[in-house]
Amino acid sequence: MKKILFLLTAALCTQITCAQKYSTKNGKLAFEASVPLFEDVNAKDSNNVTVLDAATGSIASVSSVSNFKFTVKLMEEHFNENYAETAKYPKTTFKGKILNFKLSDLTSTPKKYTIDGTLNFHGTDRPVKSTATVALKDGKISITGSFKARPADYKVTIPKMMTKKIAEEVDVTYSFTLVKQ
Repeated sequence: MKKILFLLTAALCTQITCAQKYSTKNGKLAFEASVPLFEDVNAKDSNNVTVLDAATGSIASVSSVSNFKFTVKLMEEHFNENYAETAKYPKTTFKGKILNFKLSDLTSTPKKYTIDGTLNFHGTDRPVKSTATVALKDGKISITGSFKARPADYKVTIPKMMTKKIAEEVDVTYSFTLVKQ
């Protein structure tokens, strides 16, 4: 009897915990590293995987770096081979927390939150803080926001002849629509 009660309790706790998970496999990330008077340097990824634990506010995200698509194919090739070195560093990850997050506080009206965590890009971990808008509509949680990142902070080497054509600070934007699991 004790075993049955234990198994039933464990199964119920697992279901409750799982009921607090929201995720997407098609989150959107983009970055802009353009400077005036030179060709636009920007890329987008629409295959980001993000998971939110609504009970704790913990959020994690992973992208295949080679999924970033550029308007200019040659720029994409240079990004993957020379800057991001995707053969050596194929993924970029983020692990963090939405501060003061409570699922019960969410409505269809977006509310501002701070997301604090660690971004790993090019094999380097760096702290990231971002302001995001979060809303709950039709059972889905939407999260949008942005932050700035410096390639130098992630040990990305930019050739001297290119330093004037690529911004020192890259604008990173994200947009996730997460569904309950």
